[in-house]
Formats: sequence, structure tokens, C-alpha cells
Amino acid sequence: MVRPSGDDMILSYNDTVLRRSDLDILGGPHYLNDRIIEFYFSYLSSSYPTEDIHLVPPSIAFWLQNCSDKETLKTFIEPLNFPAKNLIFFPVNNNEDVTQAEAGSHWSLLVFYRPANVFVHHDSFNGSNSAYSRMLYTNVAGFFSSSNSDIQYIEHKSSPQQNNGYDCGLFVISIARAICNWYASSDRVDEEHLWFSGVEEQVTQSTVSELRKEILGLVTELMCDKSDR
Repeated sequence: MVRPSGDDMILSYNDTVLRRSDLDILGGPHYLNDRIIEFYFSYLSSSYPTEDIHLVPPSIAFWLQNCSDKETLKTFIEPLNFPAKNLIFFPVNNNEDVTQAEAGSHWSLLVFYRPANVFVHHDSFNGSNSAYSRMLYTNVAGFFSSSNSDIQYIEHKSSPQQNNGYDCGLFVISIARAICNWYASSDRVDEEHLWFSGVEEQVTQSTVSELRKEILGLVTELMCDKSDR
């Protein structure tokens, strides 16, 4: 892919690279790309340094969603089972062209919680990604249990909803952050309701809009830290 002139690298954070065009995306009302979601997932991993949590990068989640070879899938999923991760986040994209990177028009979030043996799909746009979430679930569920029937799949109907056509990626990372908060807290005694009330309280259109500014500020701060070294 030919990059726009001047779209140079501005930040390398863990294994994620951000470019100048990513600042433009964060600065305005735009659909988040893979790089920004991967960056924030990496930041969340650093903020919750535990072996129990794994946030799968968008490119890997997309590959898992569309791969048809079970042996290859097994190779990628084995690290999530040994040692076993309790909480695994998969961003879901509706891109149907596997030859085209960074396509698609909607993000949602599929979460596996091992202690309850459940996959939960959070979609901020009326469940429009449910078919793609099911594709991903179907591909990976058998590797977490001897039978897919042992694992419950929930389409969470009360997931917070966006009121525009571009904030879906922000809802994904905001929901992921709320679930990480829940897992790190002492509120996990209510396994039946999982993290649902915390997500509904913490993730609203207004908090999501503020998150765009927050991420932009975080990137700017990390850039300054790098330049001072």
C-alpha cells in the first residue's frame, strides 16, 4: 500500500507503530483504523500487566475470523491456552475482502471469559456485526473447549450504543477498558452478570467522545517522552 506523502512514523509503542495520519483520525470525527485500536489494546495490556488478560490485535483477530485451516488456527490459538488466559478480547470487523487491509466499516468486540466458559459479543450498532462475530466464535471456540456446545455465546443486547456512524472503534476500546477495570476489581463475585453493569455505567456516548481526546493526549505525551530520551 502506498502511503500518503508525509505520513511518517510518529510513535513506536511496544510492537505498534503510529503514523501522522493517525493523529488526524484521532483529531476529528473519523472511523478508527487497525493501528489505533492495536495501540490502545497494547496500552491496556501495559496498564493491566497480568498473564490472565490478552487483547488480540485487530489484524490477528481478522485472520482468525477468516481462516479455514484448523491446524493453522490451532498454532495461533495455543499460546492463549498455555498458560490459559482468563479474559481474551477479539475486535471484530465486517471487512469481507481478505485481500484488502484496513477495510470494513464497523467494529465490535467479542470477549471470551474462561471461568464462565462464555463468549460475549458487544456491538454498539444494533448488532450489525453479529454474523461476523459468529464467524470468529465458530472458528476459535472449539480450541477453548472439547466441544463448541460446552461454550455459551451471548449477544449482549444491552451494550451501549453509538449515536453516529464513526465511533464504533472507540466503543470497542472503551468497553474493553471497562471490562479490564471489572476484572482488576473485587466486583467479580457476581459471575452470573459478569461485567455488564460496569460497562453500561462507564461507557456512554459522552465518555466515548472524551476518550478520543484522551487517546490523542496519550499519544502526544508518549511522543514527548520519546523525544526527551
